[in-house]
Amino acid sequence: MKPINDQLDPITATDQQIADALSDADTASIMLCMVHLTGDMGIIRGAVKPIMEFLSPDEGVTEQDRQRILSQALDILKRYRDSPGDLFKPNADELLEMLRFLAGDEMSDEHVEFLTSELSMNGEDPYGQPAIFDVPEEKRQQFDVLVIGAGMSGLLTAIRLKEAGISFQVVEKNEDVGGTWYENRYPGCRVDSANHSYSYSFKPKDWPQHFSQQEILREYFSDTANEFGLREHISFKTEVSEARFDEATGRWQVQIVSDGEVRLISANAVISAVGQLNRPNIPSIPGAASFSGVSFHSARWEHEHDLSGKRIGVIGTGGSAFQFAPILAEQAESMTLFQRTPPWIIPNPDYFEEVPAGVHWLQGHVPFYAKWFRFKVFWRSAEGMLAAARADEGWDRPEESVGEVSQAVRDMFLENLRTELEGRDDLLEKCTPHYPPFAKRMLIDDGKYLRTLRKDNVELITSEIECITPGGVKTSDGVEHQFDVLVYGTGFKASEFLFPMKVYGLGGVELQEQWADDPQAYKGVTVPGFPNLFCTYGPNTNIVVNGSIIFFSECEVRYILGCLALLMEKGGNYLDVKQDVCDEYNRWINEGNAKMAWGQSNVNTWYKNASGKITQNWPGTLIEFWQQTRKANESEYRIG
Repeated sequence: MKPINDQLDPITATDQQIADALSDADTASIMLCMVHLTGDMGIIRGAVKPIMEFLSPDEGVTEQDRQRILSQALDILKRYRDSPGDLFKPNADELLEMLRFLAGDEMSDEHVEFLTSELSMNGEDPYGQPAIFDVPEEKRQQFDVLVIGAGMSGLLTAIRLKEAGISFQVVEKNEDVGGTWYENRYPGCRVDSANHSYSYSFKPKDWPQHFSQQEILREYFSDTANEFGLREHISFKTEVSEARFDEATGRWQVQIVSDGEVRLISANAVISAVGQLNRPNIPSIPGAASFSGVSFHSARWEHEHDLSGKRIGVIGTGGSAFQFAPILAEQAESMTLFQRTPPWIIPNPDYFEEVPAGVHWLQGHVPFYAKWFRFKVFWRSAEGMLAAARADEGWDRPEESVGEVSQAVRDMFLENLRTELEGRDDLLEKCTPHYPPFAKRMLIDDGKYLRTLRKDNVELITSEIECITPGGVKTSDGVEHQFDVLVYGTGFKASEFLFPMKVYGLGGVELQEQWADDPQAYKGVTVPGFPNLFCTYGPNTNIVVNGSIIFFSECEVRYILGCLALLMEKGGNYLDVKQDVCDEYNRWINEGNAKMAWGQSNVNTWYKNASGKITQNWPGTLIEFWQQTRKANESEYRIG
C-alpha cells in the first residue's frame, strides 16, 4: 500500500515566503532534502552534523552554520521553483549514508533494512504482507473474518483485509470509530506520542500540534474509516458476549448483542482489536456509593455538569489527571488531588505547542521533507531511552535507578522538578519518586501540571484514602475532605485482556480461565488452544520508552495476515500455535522484562498483574519486534 495524501503542491511562494518557512526547518531534514533536489551528497559530508538527542531540542549546530545551510537551501528551492526537474534517488549505499547522517552513530547495520523500509523512500509498503497475495484470489474471497473493535488497530486490520480481498465484518461497541479517542473526552485529553509517528505509515497527516488533542485524533480515525470505505463493514453499538471455536468446521461461532437483540455470527477467524485501555478501573474504596455529590471516571466524563466554582476531588495522578487537572484548577473553587505514587515527568517544551507554520509549508511543498521529518521523529523515539530503562548487572541502588544511564536520566528529571517547584519543598518531597525512571508510566509535561500544584486553590494529598463519605473523602490521618465533585483518574483494567467476553477454544476451555491472571500469547498475537484467534495489542506488546503503539499494530496486523496466508496455503481448517513455542517465547519475554526498570522495581503499576508479573510490556527493541512479525513460520503452528 503506497502512502496516501502524499502529493505536493507546486512551489509558488516568493523568495521571502520560502525564507520565512525555512526559518522553522529542522536542519538535518532540510539538508537531506537538498541532496534530493541537487544530487550533491557533499551537502551531508561536510562539517555540519546535526545531533539528535531524545530529551534535547539542541541540534548541536552553531547559528552561523545553520544560517549558511538555510541560505543554501533557499537558493536550491528557488531554482527548483523556477525550473522543477527530476529528483535524485539515492542508491542503497547513498541511502544508508543519508540514514546514518540523520541518526548518527546510533544506527547499526541490522537497522538498515528495517529503517529503509520504514522510510518508504520509493513508495514501498513497509508493513505489507506479500505472502497473502500469493494465495489465489478465490481462496481469499472465500475466507471470512470477524474483527472486534473499530479503534486504531481495528480500522488498520479492516484496511489490510480489504486490500487483501478477504471478506470481513467489524463489530464495535461504541456509536462511532476511534476507540480510546472516541471514549476519552475529558478536558485536555491528548496523545503523548509525537504525532508525526503516531499515525499510520500509509496515511501521513500535517498535524496541527506536535502532540495533538483528542478531537484531532478522533477526526483522523473517522476520516480513515471514510477514506477506505470501512463504515459499511462496521456494526456499531454491537458487543461480543461469547465466542466458541467449532473444531469440526474450523469456524468461530460468535454471539453478539445489539440493542438487546442477540444473534450469531460465523467466521473462519476472529481478530480482537479491543485494546488494553478500554475498561475503566474504579477502585474499591469503602463508601464510594455513599457520596452525595457528582462522581465519574475520566474515561466516562460527564460534560453536562458545570464544574466552575465547585470543590473538586481528583483520585489519582496518572496520565489523564496530568492533562485534565490544570484545566479544572482554572475553574474550581478548590481542587484536591489524591496521589498514591508520584510519576516521573519527562519535560517537553513542545507538548502543548502548535507545529510552526513553516513546517506545514515545508511538508506540503518540499520533496521528501515530510518523509525525513517523520522519520526523524520516529527514529528519535524508536529506541528512545531504552538504555535508561535497561538494568546494569550488579547495580546497587534499585530504589533510585537501575544503571548508569538510568541514574543520569533520574538526575536530569530531578533537576527539572527542583526548577519547577523551587521554593516549595513540601511539593518537591511529594513529587519526587522513590523508584527508577521507566519503572512506571512516564508522563510528559511542559511545566503546566507542576505549576498547577503551586496554585493557591490546589492541594496535593499523599495520605492514604481510608474511605469515601457522603460529603467527600476521609484519609488515614483522620481528616475528612469535603467535595462537590469526585473525579476518578484511576486508569483501566489493563490486564483483563478481551474482558468481559467469554472465549471458548479447543475442548471448551475458556480463555480467561486458562490465563488465570497471567495472560500469555505468542508474539502477543496467538494463544495455544484458541485456533484462528488473533490479538492486536495483546499480552506484552505495550511499549514504554521506544516508539508509537501504531508501529506495533502495523507489525501485528502484518503477522496476522501472514498467519492467514499460511492457513489458506495449507488448506487447513485451523491454525493453532504450539504450546512449547508459546512457552519458550514467554520465557524470553519474562527474562527480558526482569532486566528492565519495570521488572526490577516493586512500584505499583498497571504494567503488572495482581501477582506482580509484567503482563503488558515489551522488553526488546523495535527492530526485534519488526523482525519477529515479518511472516508466520509453519513449524511453530499446528494446522488442522
